Amino acid sequence: MKLFLDLLRDYRFSVGFVLICLLFVIAFLSLFSPYDPARTYQVRRGLPPSWQHLLGTTWLGQDVFWQLTFAIRNSLLIAFVASMISRIIATIFGIVAGYKGGIFDRVITSFGDTVMTLPIIVVLIIVASILRDWIKNMIALGLLLAFFAWPWDARVIRSQVLSLRERDFTFTALLSGLSTFELVTKEYLPHLFPIVFTTFINNMSWAIGMEVTLAYL
Repeated sequence: MKLFLDLLRDYRFSVGFVLICLLFVIAFLSLFSPYDPARTYQVRRGLPPSWQHLLGTTWLGQDVFWQLTFAIRNSLLIAFVASMISRIIATIFGIVAGYKGGIFDRVITSFGDTVMTLPIIVVLIIVASILRDWIKNMIALGLLLAFFAWPWDARVIRSQVLSLRERDFTFTALLSGLSTFELVTKEYLPHLFPIVFTTFINNMSWAIGMEVTLAYL
């Protein structure tokens, strides 16, 4: 709690925190929408902002404010799914590649490099056009974005694990009988959490940008 109060004293954190809370509140309001976001001509068309329609209405007869609540909710859901799944993949692959090395490192690194060289937006457009009904599912789109989001962050985690593997506490832990799983969970993960959390936030921004671009195209 004290740490959080200290962070609030930084205006940059305070502004960001307020904006994030506002987005979550707007997304939560979508649960109480009186209109179906997929239906048209539910209200009078082309109305200016008013107390009844805060942001006006579209020429398709849809309330702009309530459409906005659904849009924000969908974007946050897609971003969360993409970031969470890609963090899990990046963490596992990064730890295995960095700690085990050898054939594991070469295979994972080569696979990650291959994914990074793919033209992401072109692949997304092709997949969306082929699997049009499947891609409309928010979870499915999040999973698709997660496939492209993990390689770079896995490399960052791998480099950190390579450094941790050569430190004295690693040799001490192994000599004391600590298993590899215990070593990773008890000794390595506390060092990796800041990286995972930072890349999680960055990846959410990337996923939202990709989702908006794909929706526009």
